[in-house]
Amino acid sequence: MTKTALNLPILISLVVGNMIGTGIYVLPASLAGFGTISLLSWIYTSIGAIFLALTFARLNKRYPKTGGPYVYCKEAYGHLTGFIVAYTYWISNMVSIAAISVASVGYLGFVTPTLDANTSAYHSHYALILELGIVWLFTLINIIGIHTAGVVQLFLTIIKIAPLIIVTLVGLGSIHLDNLTQFTLGQESHFTAISSAATLTFWAFIGLETATVPAENTKGPADIYKATVFGTIMTSLIYIASTVVLMGMIPVASLKNSQFPFAEAGTLLFGPHAALIIAICAFISGVGALNACTLVQGQIVFAAARDHLFPRMFAKLSKENAPIAGQLLSAILISLFLIMTIEPTLLEQFNYVALLAGLLTLLTYLATTLSELKFVIQNKLALTKTLMIKSMIIPLLAAIYAIWMISSFGSKIISVGVILILFCIPIYFFTVRKYENS
Repeated sequence: MTKTALNLPILISLVVGNMIGTGIYVLPASLAGFGTISLLSWIYTSIGAIFLALTFARLNKRYPKTGGPYVYCKEAYGHLTGFIVAYTYWISNMVSIAAISVASVGYLGFVTPTLDANTSAYHSHYALILELGIVWLFTLINIIGIHTAGVVQLFLTIIKIAPLIIVTLVGLGSIHLDNLTQFTLGQESHFTAISSAATLTFWAFIGLETATVPAENTKGPADIYKATVFGTIMTSLIYIASTVVLMGMIPVASLKNSQFPFAEAGTLLFGPHAALIIAICAFISGVGALNACTLVQGQIVFAAARDHLFPRMFAKLSKENAPIAGQLLSAILISLFLIMTIEPTLLEQFNYVALLAGLLTLLTYLATTLSELKFVIQNKLALTKTLMIKSMIIPLLAAIYAIWMISSFGSKIISVGVILILFCIPIYFFTVRKYENS
């Protein structure tokens, strides 16, 4: 592997670009159903994401190998745990790609009514064809090579950030404070509303660990630390500021039914032509995150296969460091998932897929934070002293945050997540365990 494939700017673009995908462009509509109390969910989720980012950065210093959370959990708890985490993380990335493709195509509804789920002209099968086309296009880009995918990511990230910053800064002067007074809309408690909204806002932070996954294609832990921590902080600020402005501009009653809220904000600020540009940028933003997720899924499959925890064919790289077999398998599975989860409206499909991706990623994050806690404890003789040192504070808070977030998901989503995880255990024992001692 070449360590010059992904430099610091590209790593930052991977972290920021993976998180700032379709989430910030679509989630304001989903969150509006909870009221402006959901703004607190952004704040809480941002703090938790920073704790997680710091934990991942520390773990990368311990084990600077390709694979990210899979490597850390395998080193901490053995091959079975490593396999489960690799499997769960791989599935979560594929589900995220599906969600991103759905939301990206949804924003094109501002361009053509054929893709606008709020009009009679909408055709779900046309949307599905576009979703599949996007998935396979970026699979091809990543097959060409990891450096090519990184350069494409840098370009797309620059494009996606620009309209968010412009709308946020200009929109500050168009905020109506009355729009921010609808604190809650339902009968549920404030804690329940914040927790429920946080299950959606967390989806927008999936990918904070992206820089740690292709570790052997970077210049080392220093670059990965900077990209992970500063990328997460930068993204948090953009999320909070832009959502405050959007909710202040558009009444909650209108916002919660919007398929493309940022484009509507662009209409209010600059007219219909500018809004069209924002809608196109939102689409580009989505496919940028999809590109980053595609890169990550190939690397995680490769890392596990190299350790004989996935079939050996997935450990083969092309001349350009591309895990072709893993990318092709993932694209096929994502395509099947999109076909199976098609819904009458894009927002319904997006919410379901986003929640499932968030749960699977949270389970991966929880396992990763527990790995760091184990490493810290192993380095100390007395547990009572260990609990008092600073190195315990961040992973402990990150673990508590992950547990709280997992408990906020509905029983239906949790059931599906548990079934997916349990399904991988017999796969390990019947097809992979024979390689454990090789």
